[in-house]
Amino acid sequence: MHDTPPSRATPSGTLRVALFAGLAAAAGARTVEVAWDGGTVAGLRRRLVAAHPALADLLARSAVAIDDTYAAEDAVIPAAAGVAIIPPVSGG
Repeated sequence: MHDTPPSRATPSGTLRVALFAGLAAAAGARTVEVAWDGGTVAGLRRRLVAAHPALADLLARSAVAIDDTYAAEDAVIPAAAGVAIIPPVSGG
């Protein structure tokens, strides 16, 4: 359960993206902000890698959730969406 949504677009057109586990460690933060005027999950991945190259390998294998629902690469991310990126987990 979250006290606040994992991310929200700010009025200035910035999308706040929640990162977990190894992604947060690679970025040095649990959230990152990306200039956002709309686009798809694939576009968000490209922008994140451009801004944070250390995320590239793990980001390519991670799931993206928009408003608590896993999303495909071609899913459109609305300006006010909650976005979280969840790296793969292992265990058994």
